Amino acid sequence: MARTPPGRTGGNPAGRTSHVTDATGQHARPHAEGAAGVDRRPQAVALRYDDRSAAPRVVAKGYGTIADNIIQTAKDHGLYVHESPELVNVLMKLDLDQQIPPELYLAIAELLAWLYHLEGKSAEDLEPKGDAV
Repeated sequence: MARTPPGRTGGNPAGRTSHVTDATGQHARPHAEGAAGVDRRPQAVALRYDDRSAAPRVVAKGYGTIADNIIQTAKDHGLYVHESPELVNVLMKLDLDQQIPPELYLAIAELLAWLYHLEGKSAEDLEPKGDAV
């Protein structure tokens, strides 16, 4: 699976942070048809977080060709692709446009903090802007 090399950052207009988490075929689940064996299709989930949201939310998800398209689109836009089969398994259970549940705040916050660090952002860059209290 192609991943953004360490240290590579992409454009991030309007202070938004997005990333894609993928499991690149490492998640095994029974075939929908009930046949013996496992389905090793790649799967991907795209998250988005900005200062207007209370928590990151799922903006795209899918298996197989859809997952490949999500990952390629992210790479084409300079977004980081993080490979984590365990995390994507949990995120795939969420609906589109659903915010991540509180149980995932710490895991996603650590990932976002690492991404901010890669992009060279400081703690002040993460503070809410404007009239936010």
